[in-house]
Amino acid sequence: MLIETEIGNFELIKDYKEAFDLQLFIERYVDVAFDRYTYLVGDMSSEKLRLKGFNSDPKSPNGYKRIPDYLSESCNFNCGYYILKRIKNND
Repeated sequence: MLIETEIGNFELIKDYKEAFDLQLFIERYVDVAFDRYTYLVGDMSSEKLRLKGFNSDPKSPNGYKRIPDYLSESCNFNCGYYILKRIKNND
């Protein structure tokens, strides 16, 4: 699913428990913190949205292959979450 925002365009890769809320995402997004990441994971913890960025280098300590580890180690058990992938504009 393609999501178009003023922040940029994203592909919704996974939406576990229908956790994605566009308005909450836009409110929580901070460009200086998240613009450099290709992948963004949002999870609901104590009824608050947390965002975490991951880059496209699989060997990096913060690469997208670490997303399953983040979900199992840093998120509440069975919480709703989503994974977005930034889509680059070809202008």
